[in-house]
Amino acid sequence: MKIAVDAMGGDFAPKAIVEGVLLAHEKTPEIEFILFGDQEQINPLLTSHERITVVHTTEKITGDDEPVKAIRRKKQASMVLAAQAVKNREADAMFSAGNTGALLACGLLIVGRIKNIERPGLLSTLPVVGSDAGFDMIDLGANADNRPEHLVNYAILGSFYAEKIRHIKNPRVALLNNGTEDSKGNELTKETFGRLKENFAINFIGNVEARDLLKGAADVVVTDGFTGNAVLKSIEGTAMTMMDLIKASINEAGVRGKVGALLLKPALRNVKHALDYSSHGGAVLFGLKAPVIKTHGSTEKEAVAQTIYQIEEMVKSGLIPDLVAHFEEEKA
Repeated sequence: MKIAVDAMGGDFAPKAIVEGVLLAHEKTPEIEFILFGDQEQINPLLTSHERITVVHTTEKITGDDEPVKAIRRKKQASMVLAAQAVKNREADAMFSAGNTGALLACGLLIVGRIKNIERPGLLSTLPVVGSDAGFDMIDLGANADNRPEHLVNYAILGSFYAEKIRHIKNPRVALLNNGTEDSKGNELTKETFGRLKENFAINFIGNVEARDLLKGAADVVVTDGFTGNAVLKSIEGTAMTMMDLIKASINEAGVRGKVGALLLKPALRNVKHALDYSSHGGAVLFGLKAPVIKTHGSTEKEAVAQTIYQIEEMVKSGLIPDLVAHFEEEKA
């Protein structure tokens, strides 16, 4: 198995990316890594070259680049070359912590869509309070506008992922809405609800409200990209604000508060870990011919390693070939 790595993407690249690869390297003896980036920055960070190849390039896509223009003009950029390696079957999958829009464009224009999937979606596993299981949500921002048929595809994609990668038998699929009643929602959710209810390829359980997501109301939650991205950022913002409030309260409580915080430190660390969705791996650009994974821009080595384990599971499980067979058979 070979994984193409955009070593120059992200806030802490290439250091965090290389360290994450090395962290996973020992536990994944069947994986070869192809690192695309500036070898003068990468090589000093490598403590081993076994099963690791560096493809030198000084060109990279930044966060300020316009996505489609960037991948067309910067053909030697680390992200573009990683995507080309997947397209040419020199690698089985790729990941990047770089420009999200550019990675989406690379996935669509270089790696390519699975036949009969018009709009690939961004899927991530988010936390559930009091459980390590989490839930999968799609689309988290790959598309600002969606039609009902896109959301039906997302339900199928998410269901396959939950069953194959997270090993959930007959996963519960729900539609994100502003109420649990069947008649709730706008035109998009109403029509999507009817189609999902009639689709026997999934275990559709109805609508779910945003306030119940972290309670484990469903294994897979389907929504349009605009709403999904807003919900994801709300969850992120709430988690960070909660931790800031706790820290501020401890500091304001003086010596007594600091002593209490010392006693609660393990519990607080567990809360922080529970709210950190990067512990489940990166976000999958789902619906492409190969795994393309987006890791957070501020990702550190542990999250990079977790993404590698996620990719290994995706490739070994045969998830993509199964999806190809399903969608080609469905439209035949």
